[in-house]
Amino acid sequence: MSSSDQENRQRNREIAENEAKREMVSNVRVSTWAIVVTVMIGLIVFGVVWALLKR
Repeated sequence: MSSSDQENRQRNREIAENEAKREMVSNVRVSTWAIVVTVMIGLIVFGVVWALLKR
C-alpha cells in the first residue's frame, strides 16, 4: 500500500469521526427541544384540566 493510500484512509477516518460527533451533538440538541416542548404542552394541559376541575 502506498503512503498516499494510507494518508487518504486516515483522513477518511478522521472525517467519519468528526461527522459522528457532529451528528451526536445534533441529536442531543433535537432531543432536548423535544423534551422541552413536551413538558410545555404537558403543563398547559395540566393547567387547563386543573382550572376546569376547580370550577
